[in-house]
Amino acid sequence: MKRQEIVEAARLWLGTPYHHQASLRGVGCDCLGLVRGVWRDLCGAEPEEPPPYSPSWAESLRQETLALAAERHLLPLALTETRPGDVLLFRWREHLPAKHCAILAGPDRIIHAHDGAAVAEVAFTPWWRRHLSHAFSFPGVTD
Repeated sequence: MKRQEIVEAARLWLGTPYHHQASLRGVGCDCLGLVRGVWRDLCGAEPEEPPPYSPSWAESLRQETLALAAERHLLPLALTETRPGDVLLFRWREHLPAKHCAILAGPDRIIHAHDGAAVAEVAFTPWWRRHLSHAFSFPGVTD
């Protein structure tokens, strides 16, 4: 698949309302549900079903659950090597595990689902860059 195909697939989710643990384009999704939906749209069936999780799962588990799951199915990248179509993970505090994900839409844009809002394409601001903790590429990506 091409990077632009990933970005275009993610943009089809724009406006999908936020709904915790959901992954239905146009109906509802959370940040993980967005990435899962893009995977299904481009790669087919999901390789694993995520377990039920609470909104505060990262704080309570204190394990890199999201990053470890991403490592099982995506290709890890150096944070300096990200390109459009890559999956980015963010942590809210330095001592906490990553718990938010987005898809890089361009050098300065990300697409993500945010609690209390719909899937949106937003600026990849310095605030987001400071919280970036992991980066991954979908398998089989070509330019």
